Parts: sequence; structure tokens; C-alpha cells
Amino acid sequence: MFIAMNRFKVLKDRTADFESVWMRRQSHLHEVPGFKAFHLLKGPEREDHVLYASHTVWASHAAFENWTRSEAFRKAHARAGDNKPTTLGHPEFEGFHAIQEVTADGTARRLG
Repeated sequence: MFIAMNRFKVLKDRTADFESVWMRRQSHLHEVPGFKAFHLLKGPEREDHVLYASHTVWASHAAFENWTRSEAFRKAHARAGDNKPTTLGHPEFEGFHAIQEVTADGTARRLG
């Protein structure tokens, strides 16, 4: 499993606009083999921004990389710059290879 996250520093007075863009957009993620789940996360408020993160779960790192080269990726990001800026700078990407999973029944297993 691979988890891809982008962290966004959203201007305090633009959070509603930022969320609206995400809620309206067509991600096309469901079209890509290996896609498992997506979450938009709202984090702590700081002095000049609110932290958000997009969080996708993939079957593998290869599945994520294939998405970044796919037509679905191009369609999902085609209008990324069309809106008035809502963030401080560019998102910060972080990728993680899952090495352990603990399920609700208490079962723990090593991944990968």
C-alpha cells in the first residue's frame, strides 16, 4: 500500500473557497487501477493559514505513479490554476509506503 498526501496552507479567509473547489471537482480517481480511497483533511489553524491535506490510498507505489502519468490525472488537474489563489505557495507532497496495518479486530500485520 502507498499513501500520497499533499499539504496545503490555506489562507484563513479562503477556506470556504478552497473546500468548494475540492467538493465540485471531478477527480477521475475511480477510473484508475489501484486506487483505494481519497480523503480531504482539515487540520489545525495557524496564525496566517489553516492546514489541509489531500490523502489518497493506493494498492502500490506503482499504481500511484501510473496515475500521475494517466489521462485521468491530466483531466483532474486541467483547471487547477483557474481559481483565485487560496493557498500560501504550492502544496507540499509527501509519499508513504505502508509497512504495518492494525485492523479494528486487533489484528496486526506487516505489509510489504
